[in-house]
Amino acid sequence: MSRADQPLAYARTQGAHFVEELKEFIRFPSVSARPEHGGELRKCAAWLAAHLARVGLERATVIPTPGHPLVYAEWLQARDAPTVLIYGHYDVQPAEPLDQWRSPPFEPVELRDELHGRGASDDKGQMFAHIKAIESCLRTSGRLPVNVRCLFEGEEEIGSLNFAPFLAKNRMALAADVVVVSDSATRGKDRPAITYGMRGALNLELRVKSGKADLHDGLFGGSVHNPLQGLCDIISRLQTSNGVIKVPGFYDRVREITADERAYMARQGLTDEEIMTAAGITRSWGDPGYTLYERTTIRPALSVSGIAGGYQGPGPKSIIPAEAVAKLNFRLVAEQQPREIYQLVRDHVARLTPATLQSRTTLQLAADPVTVPRRHPFIRAAALACHKAFGATPAFVRSGGTNPAVAAFQRILGLPTALVGFGLPDDRIHAPNEKFHLPNFHKGIAFGIRFLHELGGSGSVMSHDYR
Repeated sequence: MSRADQPLAYARTQGAHFVEELKEFIRFPSVSARPEHGGELRKCAAWLAAHLARVGLERATVIPTPGHPLVYAEWLQARDAPTVLIYGHYDVQPAEPLDQWRSPPFEPVELRDELHGRGASDDKGQMFAHIKAIESCLRTSGRLPVNVRCLFEGEEEIGSLNFAPFLAKNRMALAADVVVVSDSATRGKDRPAITYGMRGALNLELRVKSGKADLHDGLFGGSVHNPLQGLCDIISRLQTSNGVIKVPGFYDRVREITADERAYMARQGLTDEEIMTAAGITRSWGDPGYTLYERTTIRPALSVSGIAGGYQGPGPKSIIPAEAVAKLNFRLVAEQQPREIYQLVRDHVARLTPATLQSRTTLQLAADPVTVPRRHPFIRAAALACHKAFGATPAFVRSGGTNPAVAAFQRILGLPTALVGFGLPDDRIHAPNEKFHLPNFHKGIAFGIRFLHELGGSGSVMSHDYR
């Protein structure tokens, strides 16, 4: 009989109750991007800290920051055992556009084997699986097989602005051997995945102005340069029609990966058809010479994620807007440095801005790319636990997404990070009708239980080779 059997049995009997608790967690509209939701984030953090204390963790605390609070808890009674730092985030993306939701975003609805609601998959459901794994161990044996620190933040969706400074200030107090993060996707139902590479990110706001006020276009059209038109002209000159970025120096640090790595990625990663199906498209676009999986993981990219200027209401309004603004999102690959790229982009935008307009480029988020060694013993322990929980060998995959906290763990604490996702590729994270596949929630709990036990003394980790 395995030491994990009793916690696993407890988790099975409590499965329905765990889902109800997750619904309670999702009901907090903890939207970090909206200042008016600050109170809800504080309430959510307080609820989370109280819940961590209730499951048996110690020193459950809400930690204020200059922005939204962190939540910390620990259990450090496993003498001579490794320490696992469990990370997640309780903040969520804005729910808009609200009219596209089939049910209210913060009133979770269970439909067959899916739980619908904002944050269900990203990241409340995935991080909550680890909390329930801890509860299952503590309620059955009264102890954990390893030491555990939990650190949950409320600013991941806005770039983890205060997270890295907190890590740097509390480096010794957060001592651990490995970080585990569940904030990503599997390859599909019953097809687990561990992420070993993530792109970095650089989010900028580009603002273009002409005068102090909107002008009547009948009186001034043809004599005043329209900032909205100027903005579009600048953006169009930042990349080619197939997505190659035209900022001088942008690709200087981009390195081609080896043929062996590309072949490995082709075996493990998503196919072009799978990516197009997940995106709901019939024709692809982007950097030529690369598969869609390669374009979204090992190649940089530029997306215009928002643009505004002029009149947006119903009916006509004859104006030349005084100002226009765009949100630019660069995804960066290994060795590209976000702040260096920011300087290159800012300088190039200044060169592209005509004398008839003024532009300002503002940095909003900078996160480094991340690469995790696949053969690290702790990562292999995660792979073995994943195999046991899901009944299938996990694929090691790259992600085109970014997690600023993971980059901070690597840069500041120097810790390996096991990135084990429980979401599905079609969970519609960041979009209306976000959902979480409940069988994966329960398998995620099983993974958490098995991972703690694998690290807590099983020698079998070293006998498995997950490539």
